[in-house]
Amino acid sequence: MTKYEIPFSLAFADLARWLDVIRSMSLPYFLLFKLLLVSLPIAQIAIGVVYLKDCPKQNYIPLYLVVCGVFSIVLALLSCLPCSAKQEDGSKGGMNILCSVWNGLVSTFMFCWFICGSVWIYSIYPPNYNSTFIAEPYCNKTLYLFAFWTTTVTYILLGLLLVAGCCGLVYMCVCVKGRR
Repeated sequence: MTKYEIPFSLAFADLARWLDVIRSMSLPYFLLFKLLLVSLPIAQIAIGVVYLKDCPKQNYIPLYLVVCGVFSIVLALLSCLPCSAKQEDGSKGGMNILCSVWNGLVSTFMFCWFICGSVWIYSIYPPNYNSTFIAEPYCNKTLYLFAFWTTTVTYILLGLLLVAGCCGLVYMCVCVKGRR
């Protein structure tokens, strides 16, 4: 092993230390982090409700925002529950299994809902923003652009996460190969 290679076990040790730091955050910082995490879903709900009838071109866009916001808050609240607590005998409890199943179902629904929302949003691009133009149905500019950019930013973040994950896997494969 050269002096520039990091042993595979050290990479996991650093990750474990970083996760311990996150878990040991004090309550005010944890609450601030959760508030920041739910600010976008709250904005999605608010904009979706305010402009609920303002997109005749695609009626599902405001509904998409409202449902996305509600289920994002549900997932954030679910992460606050002590679902990962182990029983005294070391086994996983019934609550842990229930929370895992619920989290999986909600996450699957959110993925499918995100795909549906993407179809609804991108299929009418660019919409008519003028509500006085009678020849073509319109969509409120604030509603549409908010939905468009939140969806687009989500795709960008998912792409970056995918690239980072692939780079991490390549890095770990190189470290393991270097140890042999």
